[in-house]
Amino acid sequence: MRLVSFLQVLLLLGIAAYLALVTLENPGVIRLPLPTGSGELTVPVGMAVTLFLGLGVLFTSLLLLPGLWRERLRRAREARLRRQAEERLTATLQARLGALPETTDPEVTA
Repeated sequence: MRLVSFLQVLLLLGIAAYLALVTLENPGVIRLPLPTGSGELTVPVGMAVTLFLGLGVLFTSLLLLPGLWRERLRRAREARLRRQAEERLTATLQARLGALPETTDPEVTA
């Protein structure tokens, strides 16, 4: 879990640094420096906003994924334990009902 948190922080820092670079550029057409440092990508503002929105969604999903995964595992474990308990109770009830002596009630036979 610490690795996922570390990756989340690195991604957030990368997004923040990228946004800082973008704010220094021309607002009409945005020049996005490539991570390799060998050039830049020129895109309209709308496409840049869409790109950063997508990165934000990716980051948010990385933040939520560990909690959702834990909840799913917890629910599966609880369902399995509940099913096992029901099976044990059913087996116990069947064993007790099978061990009851038969009663001959005169009202039932008449």
